Amino acid sequence: MSLKAQLEAIIYAAEAPVTLGQLIELVKESVMSEGAADGTEVKSRVRLALEEVVADYYAPDRGIEIRQVAGGYRMSTKPEQHDLVRAFAQTLKPPIRLSLPALETLAVIAYKQPSTVPEISEIRGVDSSGVIATLLDRKLITTAGRKAVIGRPILYKTTKVFLLRFGLKDVGDLPSMEEFEKLAAQSFQSDLLPLEGEAPEASSPEPKAAAEAALPVSESAESAEQVESTAGDGAE
Repeated sequence: MSLKAQLEAIIYAAEAPVTLGQLIELVKESVMSEGAADGTEVKSRVRLALEEVVADYYAPDRGIEIRQVAGGYRMSTKPEQHDLVRAFAQTLKPPIRLSLPALETLAVIAYKQPSTVPEISEIRGVDSSGVIATLLDRKLITTAGRKAVIGRPILYKTTKVFLLRFGLKDVGDLPSMEEFEKLAAQSFQSDLLPLEGEAPEASSPEPKAAAEAALPVSESAESAEQVESTAGDGAE
């Protein structure tokens, strides 16, 4: 990867302005491997590449620019595009926020789907019926028929909205539980308080253990069939 591409990727991914010093530190090893003799040459190459990247984005046919802000560099829309971007932003739905109980329940459904409320509650160690409505309302889960047992409880599985939120092709691409927890925290801006319309519930005595109980779907033939069928239809 070229030095310009590396700098562009870093600035794009950063939430706060990235200083020249930070950029140099991040790409120093790569620049040294390309033949830079010492730190002074590394700094010179990075500065030159950064100036070229900034110039590239300054072109009139680009809607984004790289600006120096608060001692660092960051990407932003060009002033002439602000009205258009503002109009677009007003069409977006508010970000989805989920409480910790809802996230735990979503994790269980994702890894054990299709699942019934009693099965989910048993894994979490606490009644989960109160948060099912929240997940249904946010279209992260949907019904998947009824289980052929006494009482015929409703089965739940994840939806295409869930796949879109996590950037997954299908449920077969689910990451490890540790990665899922990080993605969930970032994607849903979770907190510990129940949301409006979500019934409070008693905390599970061992929430971590409850989450781990949902860990990856068993490799048994039965579970494999469940994953395959869910991934195939991605319920609406």
